[in-house]
Amino acid sequence: MISTVAELRTRLAQARAAAPTGRPAPTVALVSTLGALHDGHVDLVRLARERADIVVVSTFVNPLRFRTTDDAAAYPTTPSVDRALLDSLGVDVAFAPAAAELLPAGFATTRISAGDLGLRYEGRSRPYYFDGLLTVEALLFHLVRPDVAVYGERDLQRVFLVRRMVRDLAFDIDVATVPTVRSDDGLPLSSRVALLDDDDRRAAARLPAALEAAASTADRGVDACIAAAQSTLMGEARIRLDYLSVVDPDTFLPVDEGHAGRAHMLIAATVGGHRFVDNTDIYVH
Repeated sequence: MISTVAELRTRLAQARAAAPTGRPAPTVALVSTLGALHDGHVDLVRLARERADIVVVSTFVNPLRFRTTDDAAAYPTTPSVDRALLDSLGVDVAFAPAAAELLPAGFATTRISAGDLGLRYEGRSRPYYFDGLLTVEALLFHLVRPDVAVYGERDLQRVFLVRRMVRDLAFDIDVATVPTVRSDDGLPLSSRVALLDDDDRRAAARLPAALEAAASTADRGVDACIAAAQSTLMGEARIRLDYLSVVDPDTFLPVDEGHAGRAHMLIAATVGGHRFVDNTDIYVH
């Protein structure tokens, strides 16, 4: 793994220059992560390899996505495991900078604003989150200059906002996504899942079950979807629901009661002191 911007630029220049004479310049894919890699990240890397000649993976615990530096410091990290996994996947460039390297001004750095949408859903409880996320994504785009950036679909709001930023700031980047990788009980793979005890995990598994219930009642309209999801969660004291929303894929704003067609159902809750987000596509009739 490399840890400095100078090393990143040097490594990428060498990789780009290695293309045979007369051949097109190699394409580059970026997978940006917080580290603590799991099987869900493996699928991101595999798609990146399908889409580009050079694969870059960043493992950076972005402090701008957290309320305080102490919160960022508490995020689980597994650098040696990450390094071994990325080596086994044949990643060309693994970038693991310290916060002071990538953000020398710290919390005082110039920010990109996610606007009003950045204050909805996840942003309602964490108003700093998406501005911090987009700021570092834009910085990585500037440093890596990828042709494609790959994301998981577990956090659809992130994907939507990154795509909008790419469009608005005229980044010449394709944003590709990978379906959410789930465990046997339906929970999306996440570093937080491993921190749950057995009872909390059983409770957390109700979140994807609520989404399944909503999708199965989509033929009865938006209100029926929401009611089905709420019914699945009812009586589970270990779940503290934050939001449950049905949004338009084109605007990411809540749909009206008469909406028909494709929509996303979003859910977020805290279980055992850990926050979980999930989503599913529904087709409302």
